[in-house]
Amino acid sequence: MAGREDGNRQQETQAGTGPAWAAELLEHLRPAGRDVRRVVAWLSGTVGATVALQDAAGNLVAGNRLPLDEDLVADITAGRIASAAWESRERHLRLVRVEHPSHACVLAVSRQSPFDRRASDIVTHTAQVIELLLTVSESNAAGHRLRRATADLRLAILQLLMVEDTIAARRVAAGLWPGLLDAETASVYVVESDPAARDRVAEECLDSTREDALVVRCPAMDGHVIVVGPREATGDALRSLVRRHSGLFLGGSVRQSLARTATAYGQAVSALAVAHFRPDKTAVYAERTHPERLMDPVALRGWTSRVLRPLDTLPHHTRAELLATSRLGLEFTAVNAAKVLGVSRNTVRARMERVETLLGTDFTDLTARAVVHLALNTQIGLPDIPRADGTEDPGLRLADLLSGPAVRTWAQDLLGRLDADSRNPRRTLRTWIAAGGNAERAAQALGVHAQTVREHVRSAEPVLERQLLAAGTDLYEVVLAHLAVGDLDLPEFRRPA
Repeated sequence: MAGREDGNRQQETQAGTGPAWAAELLEHLRPAGRDVRRVVAWLSGTVGATVALQDAAGNLVAGNRLPLDEDLVADITAGRIASAAWESRERHLRLVRVEHPSHACVLAVSRQSPFDRRASDIVTHTAQVIELLLTVSESNAAGHRLRRATADLRLAILQLLMVEDTIAARRVAAGLWPGLLDAETASVYVVESDPAARDRVAEECLDSTREDALVVRCPAMDGHVIVVGPREATGDALRSLVRRHSGLFLGGSVRQSLARTATAYGQAVSALAVAHFRPDKTAVYAERTHPERLMDPVALRGWTSRVLRPLDTLPHHTRAELLATSRLGLEFTAVNAAKVLGVSRNTVRARMERVETLLGTDFTDLTARAVVHLALNTQIGLPDIPRADGTEDPGLRLADLLSGPAVRTWAQDLLGRLDADSRNPRRTLRTWIAAGGNAERAAQALGVHAQTVREHVRSAEPVLERQLLAAGTDLYEVVLAHLAVGDLDLPEFRRPA
């Protein structure tokens, strides 16, 4: 009797027996240990067996493959029987049905020794644990797919707004977020974080705005989250988020019509650059005097109509596609514009080349880019001015628009800020623009080092309060200022501009 008690006591203290194996099995339900393959490996070691977990199609989910009777497996996975046992002199086999949210599996355990009570209990409880883990995994996978689909839908809505298709954007948004885009205007914000933290930041943006804003992980910049906020409270919510976390920066646009989402996005990116130098890490695009606002709006609309008229022969959808792509392509690189639009960079380049051909100009010329940028922004930025009907003054040229007293005064004041610098950055900037923004070619023309050219251009940015090394509205305004004062020649168009 004493021997039997000692033997029992020894059994109870062995790893994997009695309460010990149950505790070990429960450890696999902890968040850090939820892995079906680890559970199967644990079962194999605990009962001294070869273990296989396979689905109804015979695919091995975990463990080591075993020779199993296909008809028997089919009966178990179909639910006709819940378990089965098979024995021979060399092998003892247990088959147990394992429920799965989408399809049943079979847990097969094969060992040389017969299955005693302990081994049978371990197999039964392990099957239950595997069921739980498969259910959790399926639920997590479904949740991930739902979050991914929702994120893709938000991006699709943003891309529709970027190409000015507000009707389609509202239609898509109405299914999941009724009323989200009912407003006529919105502000666009860009939240910048470390790329590794962006998913968390995007979720916090959703929580902070209570899903009253369109929150999108930027497809072009890994650390950026784009927020289109029709509600006034969106800006306050995002500023509060930035205050709570170090390493976040926020740039915002002024309110724009939904059709000008691309313009607002450019403003937010420009403000984001300023936010890096602000104590509160936030900045809103500063509305300033833009040259087009100093021109006669009716004359400007008429000139714009004539410049873009070659595109009027295209089908409406094609024309809108080319115009929207060109707006983004002139603001950002082809690669980033492509990511925002959800097309390839070759598609962006092909569309812009087609616009170049139709307008009879060359986008490698910064003056041509600036002039077309002016026309494209005027087309969408002056919606209240009656469109030209073909009776506008045919003699009106860009030179006439730029020679107005208000425009010339603005241009002289802007470029005059550079005159106090003895290094003459104004000459460097003019030469750099004439060279298409190429520092090496500008350096050859000036007889200096390319790095000197870059330093002069970079030093002009805070003086002019505009980004120059990144193509976009800031640079094009400075180009127009040079054209207005006569420091650069007007670009050539096949149709006179």
